[in-house]
Amino acid sequence: MYITYLLLAVTILVSVKAFSDEGFRNKLMLNPYDVVHNKNWYRCFTHAFIHADIMHLSFNMFALYVFAVQYTPQAFPSGRFDISYSLEPELVQRFGAKGYFYFALLYLGGILFSTLWSIGKNKNNPNYNSLGASGAVSAVIFAYILLNPMVKLTIFPLPFGLPAFIFGPLLLTVEYFLAKRGGTGIAHDAHISGAVFGIVFITIIDYNILLDFFKQFSI
Repeated sequence: MYITYLLLAVTILVSVKAFSDEGFRNKLMLNPYDVVHNKNWYRCFTHAFIHADIMHLSFNMFALYVFAVQYTPQAFPSGRFDISYSLEPELVQRFGAKGYFYFALLYLGGILFSTLWSIGKNKNNPNYNSLGASGAVSAVIFAYILLNPMVKLTIFPLPFGLPAFIFGPLLLTVEYFLAKRGGTGIAHDAHISGAVFGIVFITIIDYNILLDFFKQFSI
């Protein structure tokens, strides 16, 4: 059984409970002030298992499912997604049973690493809160891109796909400018931090993956 299915189940169940229990949600959200000043470090992880609403939850879990577990072409007959072999099974294929462990570390590490920017920036702001699995999902997506740079990816509302090695930097550029502008209510810094962690983590567990990435551009 893939780790992804467990993550999906736990995140959906916890998020649904948080929708109707504000006190429960408030205890799990990332609050940098509480983390730093009250040492409630658990928030660095628990925030990723709750979401603002059903749309927020659906978007993150759909992205996690598509990029992390075995993809079947029949699921998307329109061809909008060109993913033939997703991240967790690919790691298992490369590393055997260790692949499951690596995937779990990637996801959990993405959760933690994606909080660092927010904690550093908002540690003295008791009113700042964030929630959602976006940072960890971003780590998964960019780890996938490093392994599959030539696969075509798309995002609404684009009617066409772009090679992953173009899609990734373009997405990060958009995230950077949105984070700089502010006012979106979205933790774009977590998306960027998660992406960086995903790339670095995959390179650490096997630097040949990074070498293979660049070899695909050689003539």
